[in-house]
Amino acid sequence: VCAPGTLTDICLLPSLFSFSRFPGPGSADSATCDIGQGGRHRQDHLLWQQLQLWLAPTESPGTAPVTVIYYNDKRPSDIPSRFSGSKSGSTATLTITGVQAEDEAVYFCGSYDGSSGVFGAGTILNVAGQPQVAPTVHLFAPSSEEMESLGKATLVCLMENFYPRTVTVEWVGDGNTISTGVETSQPQQQSNSQYMASSYLSMDATKWQSYNYVSCKVRHVAGNVEKTVNRSECS
Repeated sequence: VCAPGTLTDICLLPSLFSFSRFPGPGSADSATCDIGQGGRHRQDHLLWQQLQLWLAPTESPGTAPVTVIYYNDKRPSDIPSRFSGSKSGSTATLTITGVQAEDEAVYFCGSYDGSSGVFGAGTILNVAGQPQVAPTVHLFAPSSEEMESLGKATLVCLMENFYPRTVTVEWVGDGNTISTGVETSQPQQQSNSQYMASSYLSMDATKWQSYNYVSCKVRHVAGNVEKTVNRSECS
């Protein structure tokens, strides 16, 4: 949350813009952003950034956003010409003419002066090829064999038959987010053109024994799904 009249290195604003809903491949799509909201910052250098995102940012370390438009309407040489930008007053517009499947991403608008910036929270662009479908989620508890022989406990959260492919996964133990020992795969396309992915949570068997329950929370544009394992019910 940005305090009025302040400017921090990265100050996330509420999402001030939105794309049209799920354009088909080859169609045009545009987004507008009123950067005049959220406090005191420059309005003469508005930019758009693209983040190819298939996991939560905390689960994909090293992923960096790509600037697709800078100085309001300038396009880097390695960005396709279908991307264009414009600005009127404090409103910036990003247009993608002839949307491609690889344009699926999160897009951020922002104001940047070279040392600090203010950015919107981001809007996901999905390229429609079929109707949205929420994932089917299966949560598997650790096996007794693994715990007895290795002293480890691994939970598996399997997500399948979802579209579009963007999902985020959060592991929760007794109400607290678990970030250590988490590994989540990139979604893969199935034969039915929908997607599947899996997330693993590994810990010492003694740590597993300390939990009452562990949940896998999957967030998706078509619907969120949560599955829970109660340790006391596991053999």
